[in-house]
This record gives sequence, C-alpha cells and structure tokens, in this order.
Amino acid sequence: MKDSVVEEHLYLAFSHQYRDSIFPLHTSISLFLLSYCDCKLFKIFLVPTDEDVGDQCVTNNLLGDLEVHVIPRCQLPVVVQSCSLPAGVVKDGRFCRAGLSVVLRHIIQKTYEADPSKKDVLELLGFKKTCLKACAEVSQWTRLCEISIPLAVERFLTASPEHCQSIPPEILQFERKLGEPVRVHNDDKIRRQKLQQQKASAKAAVPVLGKEATEELKAGEVHEHPFPSLELSVAFSKLLVQEASDAVNREAPPIRRTKTSDLPLLDHIFAEGLYFTVADIVLWPCIHQFLVSSKKQGKNVVNLPLISTWYRRVQEVPGVKKAAGKCNMELLQLPELVCAPEEQPQDFSSMPDELEEENEDSHFIGGPRPTMTKLMENGIEAKFSPHPCPNWTLDWTSLPSAVSPGEGKMSRDRALRKQQQLNNLVAVVTKLAKPGDVIVDFCSGGGHVGIVLAHMMPSCQVVLIENKELSLIRAKDRSDELGLTNIWFIQANLDYFIGTFNIGVALHACGVATDMVLEHCIRARAAFVISPCCYGFIQNTVKFKYPRSHQFKEILSYKEHMILCRFADQTAVQLPPERRLIGKQCMGLVDLDRAWAAEEQSYSVQVISMEPESCSPKNNMFVGTP
Repeated sequence: MKDSVVEEHLYLAFSHQYRDSIFPLHTSISLFLLSYCDCKLFKIFLVPTDEDVGDQCVTNNLLGDLEVHVIPRCQLPVVVQSCSLPAGVVKDGRFCRAGLSVVLRHIIQKTYEADPSKKDVLELLGFKKTCLKACAEVSQWTRLCEISIPLAVERFLTASPEHCQSIPPEILQFERKLGEPVRVHNDDKIRRQKLQQQKASAKAAVPVLGKEATEELKAGEVHEHPFPSLELSVAFSKLLVQEASDAVNREAPPIRRTKTSDLPLLDHIFAEGLYFTVADIVLWPCIHQFLVSSKKQGKNVVNLPLISTWYRRVQEVPGVKKAAGKCNMELLQLPELVCAPEEQPQDFSSMPDELEEENEDSHFIGGPRPTMTKLMENGIEAKFSPHPCPNWTLDWTSLPSAVSPGEGKMSRDRALRKQQQLNNLVAVVTKLAKPGDVIVDFCSGGGHVGIVLAHMMPSCQVVLIENKELSLIRAKDRSDELGLTNIWFIQANLDYFIGTFNIGVALHACGVATDMVLEHCIRARAAFVISPCCYGFIQNTVKFKYPRSHQFKEILSYKEHMILCRFADQTAVQLPPERRLIGKQCMGLVDLDRAWAAEEQSYSVQVISMEPESCSPKNNMFVGTP
C-alpha cells in the first residue's frame, strides 16, 4: 500500500436513524461502500440536519469499524457549506467533491490508488470507468440510481402504513430495467457464446462453466448451486478474477457465421448488465431497506421477481456480506423471498414510466425555414444587442503564463481564439462585479474563465464548478502556480451546488447545461454572463421543457423548437456561408427564447455576439441582471 496518500475529510448528512440504516440513504450508501472497499483513507464526519442532535446520535453498530465524528454545519469548511452532502474535501479546504456519484467514484479511485491490488474495487467503475459518470439531469439511469430510488425508499419508509400500500413507481422502474436486454461492449462475442451454450444445453443439459469456476462454486465459496446461464458464468468469473475464456468455450464455425440479428439477447445479472458496479452498491442498501420494511408490514414482493433475484445475487458477490455485517444490516434470506406459485408477477409492459422524457418525434425531417417563417409571421426574429465593449481586451503579454489558456493544454491557434472569447466574458464581468462579490464559473473545464477572473479581481471570490475531475485538477494546479487565495474548486454536477453568489459565468455550457446555469443564477438572483454551446444536445428533461418562454410556447411545438436547436449547431467554418448564416439565426432564436424566459423572472437580458465573431462558431453570449 502507498504511504503518501493525502488524508481527506468526508462529510455525510445525518437526519435520523431507522432500523439498520442512517438517513438520508446517501449516507448509508457511502458508509456501505467504505465498508465494502475496506477504505480507511478518509476522516469521516456526520453533519446533523437538526442542530439539537448530539455527539451520541448514532449507535456505533451502524458504523462498523469506521471512526466517525460529529460536526455542526456551521463549522464545515466554507467550500463544503456551498454543497449538498455527501462531500469530500482535501486538506487545504479549497478542492471539494460533492454529490453521491462523484463522492463514491472518488472513494473507489482513491482506494485503488492506495492499494493497486484491489482491482475488484476499480472494476466497480464499469467499462471505460463511466458508471454513473453522466449527470442526473441528462442521464435517466444516473437519476434513477442517485436520486429517484433513494428518495422513493425514504418516502416509503417514513410514510404511514395506509399511505405506503403500493410499490413506489421508481422501484417498478428498476424492475422493468432488470427485464430489459443487456448491451455491453463485447456484446456480439458473448451472445455467440450464449447461442453455443443453448445448443450444447439442448443436447446435454449441462451448464457451460469453466473448471475453476465450477470447483469454486461447488466448494460453496460464492454460490450454493452451479450457475444456469452463460451470463452468470461470465459475471462471476470476472468477480473470481478468472479469464473470460475459462468460462466459455470457443464457438464453433456455424455459430460464428450466425447473423447478429439472430443471436439470443443477454439477460441482466446485475443492475447495469453483466457486471457488478457502483450502481449495485448504490441501489442495494435502498432495495434492502424497502424489502425489509415490506416484510415487516406483511407485504408480498412477488410482483418484484427480478429485483428479488438481483437482491439475492448481490449477496453472493465476494465482500458484500462482510460489508453488510459491518453496517449491521440483517440480510433477508432466500426462503423469505420465494414467490407464491399461485400468484402471477405483475405485467409491467403497460405501466407508465414516470421518468420517461416526453421526446416524441425525435427524428426530424426538413430544414428550419418553415419554423423560422412561422416565427417571423408572429413578429419574432433573432435580435442581437450592441456589444457593450467590443474593443476591450486583456493585455495577455503582461499576464503570468499560468493565466493564459495555453497553459490549459491546447494548441496555439485554439489558445488565441480562447483568449478572444475570454476578452468578451471578462469585459462584461468586470463591469458587473464589485469588491466582495462571489463569482461562480459554472462548467469551468480547465478554469480558463475562473482563473483569469480570480487573478484580475483579487477582491472577489471565485468558485469553479466542473464535473470532470482531471480538468478541475489541472485548473487547481494552475491556481497553485499563481498563488491565488481567492479561488475554490468544486467537482460536482450543478444540482449539488447550493451556495449563494452574485455573478454566474459559463463559457460554452453544453446543451441543457446552459439552462441549468440560468436556473441557478435566477434562483440566487445573481447576474449572469453565459455563452451557450452544443444546441443540438438540447432536449426535454425531467426539469426543463422546451420552448422555455411563454411567447415561444404559444407559437412553436417541441418538435419545431428542436429543429431550431439542431440547425443552431450548423455554424462550423467549413460549412457554406449561407448555411452558417441560417445556423447563426437559429442560435439567436434559441437564445432569444432563453432570454425571454429569464425576463419572465424579472431579469433584464441582452443577447450579444462576441467580438470578433470568428473567435468561435458558438459566439453568442447573453448578459442578464435581476
């Protein structure tokens, strides 16, 4: 194990204790992962949501072998006070990670870095280490795991018996998810192996298992019975650190010649598919509490056959029972979940999916002209206000090299264009800001905007928020080189930032992220300077429906608005001039809709073109003040 691991503080919310869990469930989930990873690299603090809760608020048998301290929220580091918990912060108190998925992923990475022999822990991050990496606002799966199911279970557990008769729709959504075919990166290969297994089973009815896996399983170390399917053998051979080739035989020539469309589909073994990931770590404590509560209330879980099977299967994963024991979780055993033969599982095919996006007609045909004409007939055209300071520029040659965007690892030409973009944003922010203001650089990336602002305005406090860890670490390194003391860094999805601020800034916030930044600024009654990007990624989400403004809603349908968004991305320099002009007009209309939506919230908003326009194909910028 490495000795040079820097100690970090981990802050977990505490509202109350219920049976064998600490609430909110995000805290129980975090403690369960720490126990599963056997991670002692964090100094753990519980932060009571009720100030009357004392140091003895939690019985030690729920904390396993973890040492936990209690701290009131008012004593948290400043950067943590601006975030929803859980949150972790490094020793200097300037770099914070917040939100369940970000914190769990960091615990996993830090555990592996400290002890590279724990490869099974690193595997929790899934293929290309992307499990639960997408933010909940754009990923239905992340939202279901990180937000919807934990909250649904908390509501179920705290509701009176007469109000918790039915299974929460979010639990039913997970049941349906487990019934969907699995898609994995080596999908074709495994499906051919499954076809071969099916053909072999038809002859001999013998499960296809590697010799080593069969011996392990017969020994009772992982499973009481031989696995009946190839999916199980593949999933558990990985957990047993076997090569996949041990679990399956090379397919015969007729199998290799079978069309992909004729191959059998793969069944779910774990939450995301074939392999045990952090998604299972998140969901399992929640489902455990739901099943335990249902059993105590005498409810039958026969309508959840797939969840029941998954719950039992997760218990069989090496290390899970030990972690559950540390957290004092009394696991339900197999006989308690057997479905009654006379009861048939509920048909989920007709059940409404409350989490489905209302993105009907997602395939668009035709150009934007009919939509633009429809708006023009109603007196709506793209409007651009004069630039307030078109010739303003920073003296980049006099600034330290670490301030320059070229230090953010980009080409010389791109660095020059980035300087021009920064000139536009910094010019406006310096006119809006006053000493003592808090400026938040949303979707900060490598810190190009935030570092310039922190250097140019030492009397202001600057907070960088970004969900990509490597980008934010690069920004922190540049800040340390400059010796900046008025800057903080938060790795989090935007929803986990709850701090107050005076000015919000975002350079090329992608798709819906622009609207998330606007929402944060309006909620804080803060001024904003935002340059949008990736209009083609805009779509209805749980929170945001398009068009945004009343004026546009009265004229355009969702489909018509999406046509504008798709063509707003047609501004690349290699496109014909006429096409770029139409793209620019579509950009202007999409941003006009956003501007009018902000004005409905008592803001004054201007949509401006950056100077020079060649600094970026996405050269719109809107400036709003409450």
